[in-house]
Amino acid sequence: MGVVTCISGIDTDIGKSVATGLMARSLSSSGYSVITQKLVQTGCLGVAEDIQCHRQLMGIDLLPEDLNGLTCPYVFSKPCSPHLAAELEGTAVDPERIRRATERLAARFDHVLLEGAGGLLVPLTRNLTFLDYLQEQGYPLILVSSPRLGSINHTLSALELARGRGITVRGIVYNCYGASDAEISRDSREVFAHFLQVYGFSACVVDLESADSYVDQGKFFDCLQLFAAGDV
Repeated sequence: MGVVTCISGIDTDIGKSVATGLMARSLSSSGYSVITQKLVQTGCLGVAEDIQCHRQLMGIDLLPEDLNGLTCPYVFSKPCSPHLAAELEGTAVDPERIRRATERLAARFDHVLLEGAGGLLVPLTRNLTFLDYLQEQGYPLILVSSPRLGSINHTLSALELARGRGITVRGIVYNCYGASDAEISRDSREVFAHFLQVYGFSACVVDLESADSYVDQGKFFDCLQLFAAGDV
């Protein structure tokens, strides 16, 4: 069975889809079979927009697993929290359906990168958050953060949540794209690296630049250390 790793952000629009796609690109170019999965997508129809983003960044076409819905078991049209988007379409998210889809992918690929929806406490149902699901499945976590204002609070809060639930944090992808204040950017990175150790995570901070630097300019996104504990 392949290794399943969850990717979550400290907030929405933090860059987790780009980070997920580029991590998949790096793993694939290093000789591993890898596929990405989206827990649930809201605000679109058909093949999940984030899955399409992943494939574009990986430099490949959509896969059969994308077209049959295996890589995103739930797609809802309303751009809102998964629990509400599902209710508006007269249904509910079944976590078992997601788990089975992930299991099928893990049987075929060395790595499954499972991207969450929003942050850790986004409700999948009225009684289940993404954090609950992550704890139940026992998947390790990679957290996507940035230097923007508020990130220190949100990042340390996420680390606190993960530690309290017994969730292993493999590391932080530090999305530096668009960072304008070098002093804040440098200090925030140091804070994140320090508190990973404070919270007991043997993990690292990996810098992420613009997607163009990896896709168009051919730079390698050196993220493999995030997967080292998972026997990459």
